[in-house]
Amino acid sequence: MSDERDGNNGSENHMDGPEPDENPTEIMPAVPSESDDPTPDDSSEPTPDVPSESTPDVPSEPTPDASLEPAPDVSSEAPTEVFAITPADPEPTPTPEPAPAPAPEPASESETTPESESQGRPRWVKYAAVAGGVVAVAAIAYAVDFVVSADRVPRGVTVAGVEIGGESMSSAEATLRAELGPRVDSPVPVLAGTTESTIVPAQAGIGVDWAATLDRVGDQPVNPFTRVASLFTNREVGLVSTVDENALDGAIAGVQKEADRAPREGNVVFEGATPVPVAPLPGQSLRTDDAADMFVEDWAFGTTVDLPVDVVDVTVTQAGVDAALRDVATPAAAANVVVTGRDGAVATLPRDQVGKVLTFVPDGGGGLSPQYNVEAATGILAPQLASTDVKPKDAQISLASGSPQVIPSVTGDMVQWPKTLEPLPALLTAPGERTTPAIYEPVEPALTTEGANALGIREVIGEYTTGGFEYASGVNIRLAASQINGALVKPGETFSFDAQTGPRGAAQGYVDSGIINNGRPDKAVGGGISQLATTLYNATYFAGMEDVEHTEHSYYISRYPAAREATVFEGAIDLKFRNPYKTGVMVQTIGTNSNITVRIWGTKTVDVESVTGGRTNQTSPNTISLPAGPHCVASGGAPGFTTSDTRIIADAKTGAEISRSTRTVKYDPVPIVKCVSNEPAPKPSGEGAPPAPTPGG
Repeated sequence: MSDERDGNNGSENHMDGPEPDENPTEIMPAVPSESDDPTPDDSSEPTPDVPSESTPDVPSEPTPDASLEPAPDVSSEAPTEVFAITPADPEPTPTPEPAPAPAPEPASESETTPESESQGRPRWVKYAAVAGGVVAVAAIAYAVDFVVSADRVPRGVTVAGVEIGGESMSSAEATLRAELGPRVDSPVPVLAGTTESTIVPAQAGIGVDWAATLDRVGDQPVNPFTRVASLFTNREVGLVSTVDENALDGAIAGVQKEADRAPREGNVVFEGATPVPVAPLPGQSLRTDDAADMFVEDWAFGTTVDLPVDVVDVTVTQAGVDAALRDVATPAAAANVVVTGRDGAVATLPRDQVGKVLTFVPDGGGGLSPQYNVEAATGILAPQLASTDVKPKDAQISLASGSPQVIPSVTGDMVQWPKTLEPLPALLTAPGERTTPAIYEPVEPALTTEGANALGIREVIGEYTTGGFEYASGVNIRLAASQINGALVKPGETFSFDAQTGPRGAAQGYVDSGIINNGRPDKAVGGGISQLATTLYNATYFAGMEDVEHTEHSYYISRYPAAREATVFEGAIDLKFRNPYKTGVMVQTIGTNSNITVRIWGTKTVDVESVTGGRTNQTSPNTISLPAGPHCVASGGAPGFTTSDTRIIADAKTGAEISRSTRTVKYDPVPIVKCVSNEPAPKPSGEGAPPAPTPGG
């Protein structure tokens, strides 16, 4: 008989046999016959505690045509176990589903029978029914969950690590404000490479946009898999910050000052006679734009924010440092170096000063290359052998007899330190005595006898004299004149008054004398030297020297030629001229208590003529009153005007004109100065210090 349990008991599935009664008895084969489906039916397993009987299978004889025979009764195929099932309720109670048995080997097509197919269908239908029930329950649960949570934050959502999943929007905002709000005013630790620092978000222009942050939360997910996953995972949506770019840039710049550092190459230095290794340390540079973005992204988490840096590698390895220390530095400082000179004189490079001579630089291959400073070594050793040197002497041109006389030069004989110190690298690593002889060689003077004679210093080619100065000015004039006396200017060279005479202060013997300060007479140390400058300018003017730089006084001084005079002020106003000829020139100064004379000696090749223009555009002086005192110099004043000077240079032999140049000068009026007692000094106009003084003549 058939025993299908597909929930349909219609007549179309009913086969011949007795009608089932109200309490049916299931008859299940204890041992299937060989012709049965080898796949065991769950209903054929014996029920615990109920013994089963089995008999050997009885093979059935094949029939000529199975379609002509009635369906065989299962009871005739094999012994059966009979179980009486008497349900308590009118409806039959389903039999519990037994544990699945191991799957047997699949039967061949020839072994499959209609009965085995009939037995497989109830199990498939039952699984389908269970699956359908699960799906239905899940669908109901999904619908209920979606409706209940529709107005809440999706499960698993976090903002800067704060969990708000499942909360209402208002509750979520309150939670975030309570948890994250205070962090705006709290220092946030930052790490830039190896540099630790802090940034206070509020001070860096950072705030919180709560509305935009809640907008990031999003709606409830529709995808059921996403909803299930949210039970076990979190989803960080991040905080939305408001940013003041200028304030943030300033905060990042503050961290940059602490974090940025140049790489420190490995090195070896000396502390006295002790070589000290310096370990290499890479540099780092904060990537400011990326750092700002990262801080805005991560500050709210309340943890250390890692700011990105670029690492600047070093080229010297620790192994290179160790090798330089072992092979060069330590042996170099082990003993003194001695240089022997004439007559038993010696010079010593002490081991505790080796660090002034020996240094190291990267060699490009990870190591250190030793560098030997010969100049530094010479500075230590040369003074100790100076007494053994014969120094050269330049040839001199003397005017003592009234005409130029050349005093011969002297060739020197001195230690040649570059040659003497060539073996220094080997000496500094020598295991034994470290001694080397000084090498002496002849040294020619800068100006030899032949060179002096070739300069052509034979006659006066330009001369000028001024006078009328007071005593204090005379002191300063004669002192400066002594410093330029005998100066040689070779062909093509430029003479500078400042370079030849400076500095000109009280320490050099200069005294207070007259200057022009802010357009009026005053006094200062070194005053009056402009008279020497004017005298020198006129002497070079008539010698045909090239005017490189000179400046006239701000107002006219009657003892000087108009438009042909000069002033100087140390460090600000200089007097310069250039020798344009093939022969040299020499400056001679002659000073007395009342005047100063400057002569230019050389070889005369030109004649110079000066033509002074008329005075135009005259202006009247102003009257000013100043408190009486040492800095008030009374003046009767003088008008200002404009004038010019034309210099005409002609060939001395032929008289042919070589050049003609005109210089126009505007002089301010000399103010009428009154020194008034008990009158406060006038306040300077405008802001800041008054202009620098202009020295007077």
